[in-house]
Amino acid sequence: MEEEDVAKVELNPKKVKKRPFYRFFKRSVDIVGSGAGLVLLSPLFGYLAYKVHKEDGGSVFYSQERVGKDGKKFKIYKFRSMVPNADQMVEELEDQNEIDGAMFKIKDDPRVTKIGHVIRKYSLDELPQLWNVLIGNMTLVGPRPPLPSEVEEYSDYDKLRLTVKPGCTGLWQVTKRNEADFDEMVELDIEYINHSGFFYDLGLIVRTIGVMIHPNGAY
Repeated sequence: MEEEDVAKVELNPKKVKKRPFYRFFKRSVDIVGSGAGLVLLSPLFGYLAYKVHKEDGGSVFYSQERVGKDGKKFKIYKFRSMVPNADQMVEELEDQNEIDGAMFKIKDDPRVTKIGHVIRKYSLDELPQLWNVLIGNMTLVGPRPPLPSEVEEYSDYDKLRLTVKPGCTGLWQVTKRNEADFDEMVELDIEYINHSGFFYDLGLIVRTIGVMIHPNGAY
C-alpha cells in the first residue's frame, strides 16, 4: 500500500490556493464564456429541450446534488438523458458497474433514452452546466463534480480533487474520457490541478470542442 502512495502524483493544496491572479482571470473567462454560450446556444437549447420532452413526455432538465470545491454541495444541471426513474434503478444495476472505485458507469446503460444516447455521445447533455459556471459553483475547466455517495468512499488522496472548483471539462475528458478507471481519473485530475494555468485551460477548452465533434468513447 505504501508503494502505491509513493507513485502517486503529489499536490500541495496551499500552493494551489495562492494564485489570486490566475483565479481572477479564470473566473473572468468563466463569466464571459458561459454567458456567451448560454446566449449563442439558446436555439440549440430549445431544440434539445423539444427532443427530450417529445420522447417520453418527461422533464427536460435533470438536477442532481454533487460535491464541489472544499466539499461544498450544490445542484448540477443537465439535459435529461435517462428515463425519469433512473436514480431509483441504481441498486438493481449495481452488479453491472464497469468502473472500479467510487464511480458508477455502465457502457450499455438500459436507463438511457434514445435521444439520450445521442446527446451523451456528443456531450450535449452537459450544456446546461454553463449555468452552473455562470453562477459560480463550477468552472469551465476542472475536475468533474462527484456524487456525495462517491465522496464517502474517497481516500484522503482522492479528496485532493476537491481542492479546486469542479469543471465542465478537464484533462481526463479530452484524453481517456470514459475509458479511464477511477484511479486514472484521479491521477489525471491532480495532474491538471498541478499544471493548470490560463493557456493550459484554453488548450483544454479547444480540445474539448474537438472531442464533442469527434467523440472519443462517451457513454
